[in-house]
Amino acid sequence: MNVLAIGCHPDDIEVGCAGTLAKYAKQGDKVIVCHVANGDLGHAEILPPELRETRLQEAKNAGALAGIEVMTCDIGDLMVYDGDKRQRGAVVEVIRYAKPDVMITHSPTDYMPDHVAVSKLVFDASFAASCPHYGTGEAAGVTPLFYMDTLAGVNFQPSEYVDITDTLALKLEMLECHVSQMKWMRDHDHIDFAEFVRACARFRGLQCGAGYAEAFAQCMAWPKITTKRMLP
Repeated sequence: MNVLAIGCHPDDIEVGCAGTLAKYAKQGDKVIVCHVANGDLGHAEILPPELRETRLQEAKNAGALAGIEVMTCDIGDLMVYDGDKRQRGAVVEVIRYAKPDVMITHSPTDYMPDHVAVSKLVFDASFAASCPHYGTGEAAGVTPLFYMDTLAGVNFQPSEYVDITDTLALKLEMLECHVSQMKWMRDHDHIDFAEFVRACARFRGLQCGAGYAEAFAQCMAWPKITTKRMLP
């Protein structure tokens, strides 16, 4: 099975669904992660051109730990707009390249505009990618789409859970690859983000009877609905 997870910034996927992606990879599925934005505004001291390069490498390092291919649309932070046809076309190209059987992205109820814009971009692009005469390349199929949990689970109602007890350590190791973010939050914001993510996974685990879990909500739009269990 081919799995495509499209997040906004480098590290968003690690926060939201890396445990699930690691399970896919361990069972032999092809997993691709794409970041729409390059994360160039994610630091108060490192300037955008340097941070852009740093965060792309951090993302590749994280993906390598789980055997996940990492790519980017390389759009600047706070420059993601769901109404931008060029950006939709870029996401269409990613989808056609990945040929996914299932897709994961941000929830429409997430906490920041870039995340919400990516959610809508992926929804729109997943349909456009299936139209044979739109853009270039071979049309992709219309596949099930799942929204990953919001930060701290705020305004998110899960419809499915994945037990990540056996991949939690790898998820956190992948998260720690994003040194520019993790170190900054610990040193300057006094937030241990790894502990934050662990606590959220434990909370979702309590809801579904697992040690640790990630939560998802399926996009209930025709014809993305299937009777098959698509999450691992």
